[in-house]
Amino acid sequence: MNAPAHPLAPSAVFPQGARTLFAVNYPEQPHTLAHALGAHPLMELDALARLAEALPAHSIEYNASDQPVGVEGKPAQTGIPIGETIRNIETARSWAVLKNVEQEPAYARLLAQLLEEIRPAIEARTGRMLKTQAFIFITSAGGVTPYHFDPEHNILLQVRGSKVMTQFPAGNALYAPDEVHETYHTGGGRELKWRDELLAGGREFALGPGEAVYVPVMAPHFVRNGPAPSVSFSITWRSEWSFAEADARAFNGLLRRIGIRPAAPGRWPARNRAKALGWRIARRLGL
Repeated sequence: MNAPAHPLAPSAVFPQGARTLFAVNYPEQPHTLAHALGAHPLMELDALARLAEALPAHSIEYNASDQPVGVEGKPAQTGIPIGETIRNIETARSWAVLKNVEQEPAYARLLAQLLEEIRPAIEARTGRMLKTQAFIFITSAGGVTPYHFDPEHNILLQVRGSKVMTQFPAGNALYAPDEVHETYHTGGGRELKWRDELLAGGREFALGPGEAVYVPVMAPHFVRNGPAPSVSFSITWRSEWSFAEADARAFNGLLRRIGIRPAAPGRWPARNRAKALGWRIARRLGL
């Protein structure tokens, strides 16, 4: 993609108050933050359509937006080309995510700028940032992102339109069973089985332009889009702690397969070193 040389965002995308709030709550407490990314040229629909057309196929996921909160597996694509879908998102009734947009230099620079502002707070708690990535979500009015979890530390910045994210406690097997975590970390899906009675345990975060929400590692959530098309920019990173928890989950899956009922890994600041090491050895041995 030959993107124009747009200037980066303002010198402080996250104002001082937002950075202070983030430092207090990171890494385990979900919270909303202000941001000043604004109507950035790289987030305009035509720029996003050109980005999508330049990305490899495995970096694009899209489907019809009128999904239920709970789905079995990934919904099928609509059959409409991704560029056309994004350019016509007002009428397309579609949901799309562009993955690893840092593959394109302009988006990589934007991701780096945003993460640099909060790097001190991150590294003070969970050490150096690893595997930094960015994702962009483009959604038609009323679209739904079904109930699931993600393995990264994540801040979702709302750029255009509005949405409500409903989050559930991370690490609580009521909302994401241990067995689902274990299969995900050994190649399974991240979609979760929805039951209406779970809703009472959720917390809603309403987002409009200039607002963001922090999502802890593996916090289950679903998203309902507002009455207009939406563009959101997700900046993510991993930590040694998050990788250790993931490896401990995978090791638990191995233990479960041989008839042991393992205890769930600890959440931060637990290190999960023994089980993580066990999985890394097992993986080298091809178990």
